Amino acid sequence: MHPEINTTATSSNTHRRLLVSMLAVAGIAHAGLAESSRPVIGPDEGMPSVNWKDAHAVVDRMARVSGKIIAVGHARTIHFLNFDLKRPGDFTVVIRENNMKNFNGTLEESYDQKLVTVTGYVSNYRNKPQIQVSHPSQIKVIDKPPTFTSHTTSATKPVKGQFKIATYNILNLFDTDDDPYRNDNTMSPKSRAELENVAKVLRELDADVVAFQEVENRGYLQRFLDVFVPELHYKNIVHFEGNNVRGIDVCLASRIPVGPVTSHRHVGFSGPNGKVRHFERDVLAVTLQPEGAKPFEVWVVHLKSNFGGREYAEDIRVAEATQLRKMLDTRLKDDPRAAIILCGDFNDTWDSRTLQTIVGEGKNAMSAFFDELSEPQRITYNRGQHRSMIDFLLATPAMAKRFEKGSYAIRPGTVENSGSDHNPVHATFKLR
Repeated sequence: MHPEINTTATSSNTHRRLLVSMLAVAGIAHAGLAESSRPVIGPDEGMPSVNWKDAHAVVDRMARVSGKIIAVGHARTIHFLNFDLKRPGDFTVVIRENNMKNFNGTLEESYDQKLVTVTGYVSNYRNKPQIQVSHPSQIKVIDKPPTFTSHTTSATKPVKGQFKIATYNILNLFDTDDDPYRNDNTMSPKSRAELENVAKVLRELDADVVAFQEVENRGYLQRFLDVFVPELHYKNIVHFEGNNVRGIDVCLASRIPVGPVTSHRHVGFSGPNGKVRHFERDVLAVTLQPEGAKPFEVWVVHLKSNFGGREYAEDIRVAEATQLRKMLDTRLKDDPRAAIILCGDFNDTWDSRTLQTIVGEGKNAMSAFFDELSEPQRITYNRGQHRSMIDFLLATPAMAKRFEKGSYAIRPGTVENSGSDHNPVHATFKLR
């Protein structure tokens, strides 16, 4: 988001939420306000529905898993609903003893030899998928097998020879829940229409890797992608809670398998007046491991904005840039051939101290490719008088050699027609 924040609008959003709550308590429905408070993504919308034999495809996600219970097992503190006779089974429903008080009768009477659909978070235990159930409402006895969704996380879109990467400040992708540990209730969630516009942009990009900024949490990003762009098959979502008090984080969605991931949110460095600072959000370093090619890294950034005035913010942003350059130099000293793409919202222009500090000089200088575009094509922040280029894709020397000439582009848009005040930047690189 651009540094100039409309505090009046922010206050208005807060009052709007309070008014909706007051009307609800009073039993009064205000059409416009009540509509804005409703979830724009339904609780079950886009949730995958799979046969129990395919439960491995929806690990780490909320899902509906269906099949016939053929055995019920019991241990001292855990009970099991089994879909096969293997031990361990290929998929298991787990009920802990302390939750058995929620169930009427025995598990055998309720579920044995019956066709069921189980709804819950699918996790891995000893490399086998399972759902832990705490309440019988999660288990529904059914008469016939349901219709399974055609897409699961096992579906992939092949990445061969080259890949497209995009960076996109998605502008406040917030859910409707109030996080008590974040000041997230000062901004309204995107409307359904705004989410549709963002999805339209993502379909046009069709990037293999997308670095996002301003995402509240992994779960809501996953839900958004599942509901609006399932055909893009972003199997891997990388997110860590960052430092921002509003809860806007950097993250990454990828069709390419993910390897080691490093968060730098706790790294301390010298800021203005010698005080120890940390990155305002994070620097997320993700190793991607394409099949049949060497791994490469994507570092996602969202530097300090000019909120509070450039006189105050620039010194902080330059301190972040200096630390970021030190991290790059350390990495390149260890491995001069390190293939790294550094991308995101830098909140400053190309000729600024911030960018020039990060780019550096000499043999380890970062490469930029926007000179392929004319001046009018270089706008990444698209709002009003502050229109400028503040989002970039940069590459280390080894990665720059893989750049596909003529591929650097910025997709133009506005808040009204694309759902964001930033235009995504994208480019194509060779895998080898």
